[in-house]
Amino acid sequence: MPLPCRGWTLALLTLLVGFLIFADISEIEEEESGSSGGRGTIRSAVNSLHSKSNRAEVVINDSSSPAVVDRSNESIKHNIKPASSKWSHNQTLSLKIRDSTMNVSQNLYELLPRTSPLKGKQFPTCAIVGNSGVLLHSSCGPEIDAHSFVIRCNLAPVQEYSQDVGMKTDLVTMNPSVIQRAFEDLVNETWREKLLQRLHSLNGSILWIPAFMAKGGKERVEWVNELILKHHINVRTAYPSLRLLHAVRGYWLTNKVHIKRPTTGLLMYTLATRFCNRIYLYGFWPFPLDQNQNPVKYHYYDSLKYGYTSQASPHTMPLEFKALKTLHQQGALKLTVGECDGAT
Repeated sequence: MPLPCRGWTLALLTLLVGFLIFADISEIEEEESGSSGGRGTIRSAVNSLHSKSNRAEVVINDSSSPAVVDRSNESIKHNIKPASSKWSHNQTLSLKIRDSTMNVSQNLYELLPRTSPLKGKQFPTCAIVGNSGVLLHSSCGPEIDAHSFVIRCNLAPVQEYSQDVGMKTDLVTMNPSVIQRAFEDLVNETWREKLLQRLHSLNGSILWIPAFMAKGGKERVEWVNELILKHHINVRTAYPSLRLLHAVRGYWLTNKVHIKRPTTGLLMYTLATRFCNRIYLYGFWPFPLDQNQNPVKYHYYDSLKYGYTSQASPHTMPLEFKALKTLHQQGALKLTVGECDGAT
């Protein structure tokens, strides 16, 4: 092709490309002034060409248009309605939030240990005594008392059941609900005296009160703290953090044991792994019948009923038991669910 013709052809192509670009820009501007759906689609395409680095997607909801996913900061500016400048204090909500947190009372502060009562401790053998009725007629008392460190749950009575459950107590837990269930919320002097007798019997043991682990119960914890101080009861108090509950649950979930809220027994076992060389479990049996198909009470000391497999239950006791039984079979702990033979 001659040089002049080639020059004219190139100039004509340049003019045509310029005309098409101008037409595209006009079409985009026309679409922007139209429906919100078309606006969002085209802007997404344009912005994807203009900026490959802006990857944040923002979902914008408007009462008159559907949600649009857009990467444009300018789109955000035009489509998000500014918040109202008028603000008013919601006193009801503020008080509700304040009341949902627990203030540390003077009594609780005085009883808070300065250091952990188990700091630096290590024991050759530990017994963790659950409260299942499977303990009745087990004759496990002497075997339990022979261990270096004995952990019990929820201030369960021992004196009248000592042949089966033993007497020795080095650490005992006390859920606030125990005061309601076992001591009738201290409605009169008789029940106050019963609680005092139980606390005095601890005689230097660690009283493990999960004051921060559940909603409610603050008043009951305060009643107990007041009695301990007023009557100079010889106990070492411990108030575990809520983080412990989350940590224990997280540990078992990580190990594929899909529990809900860990029971006190499982909490104590997990805790004991930190300071016990060998761990022995008694009174762990979340079933209505024993191995010989005889009825088993939920607690060895009362007539309380419990739905072990109820979906409403905060615990998954049969699942916990299965995990503990597996550890027993692997030799990590010893699980006793029948009569004791006196050997530890």
